[in-house]
Amino acid sequence: MEQASGNSLDLQWVTIHGHERAFVKVGQGPALLLLHGLGCNHSTWEPVIEHLARHFTVIAPDLLGHGRSAKPRADYSVGGYANGMRDLLTVLDIDKVTVVGHSFGGGIAMQFAYQFPERTDRMILVAPGGLGPEVSPFIRAVTLPFFHQAMGLATRPGVRHIGMAGLRALSRSGVNAGRDLGEVAEIFDSFKDPRARAAIRHVVRAVVDLKGQIVTMVDRAYLTQAMPMLVVWGSDDAVIPVTHAENVARIAPGAVVEVLPNSGHFPHKDHPDRFVKIVMEFVRETQPASYQREHWRELLSNGPLEPANRAEAGEAPLPPVAQLPHRGA
Repeated sequence: MEQASGNSLDLQWVTIHGHERAFVKVGQGPALLLLHGLGCNHSTWEPVIEHLARHFTVIAPDLLGHGRSAKPRADYSVGGYANGMRDLLTVLDIDKVTVVGHSFGGGIAMQFAYQFPERTDRMILVAPGGLGPEVSPFIRAVTLPFFHQAMGLATRPGVRHIGMAGLRALSRSGVNAGRDLGEVAEIFDSFKDPRARAAIRHVVRAVVDLKGQIVTMVDRAYLTQAMPMLVVWGSDDAVIPVTHAENVARIAPGAVVEVLPNSGHFPHKDHPDRFVKIVMEFVRETQPASYQREHWRELLSNGPLEPANRAEAGEAPLPPVAQLPHRGA
């Protein structure tokens, strides 16, 4: 295992299946696995990592094909990423985690919890993919045949710098629709690496087509009856619409849903203190899931209950979406 020093969040590397995986591991206590979104890397969590590390062992990897991890020709499916996270945790000798996923990382978090319920304490989803078809036109454009070549031209020196400057200026304009463009500028910059572009193209084509998201957890959401689940969304999300949070309240019995006002697609960066508080309260107020094969078999055998049958089964009504006051976090 290698380690690179230079700041408070030292990056480490481990080779699994012949491919280097970069990650940050800090803190002590119950484990939190932080999974970033498409085109991002572990640094998206920097505003919250050190606060969370006061109470948890925090593992924040660069997913394969992203950041400082390897970018091979490989399996970039959601299931493949879930397998990779299981293998990384096994190498790090970590048995169970509360898995936290942002955007595409939220889809991986859901898949991880589905594939490995015995290794998942809780599930925390931050503006996750997989809860509805709608997604931004830019992400759909990645599936087009000419994306790789067009982005190669757009990220040439000079052109790339002008584009990034424009995106960052729009992000500072105060217009809600441009709130996340500073983050988009960083993702755009990463596309200068043709290996990263190829990896992103494989990732997106596995989960999105021109009509929107094609990989969903909606048909399996009833399995969250066996696992504590928190969903955090920004009210002004322009990448994946906040209306998907309403889907959560309908399809995931018992899920806690928090919508942060004055926040876009990156609520953990827009309001890090508030985000940490929400995570801390959720972990403190919920018991880790206890995997029981018979219970899991019963859920799978019975399938989801229709709304009309919930009362007959003695289930609590589905929770409303919570609108939280902005506290200047």
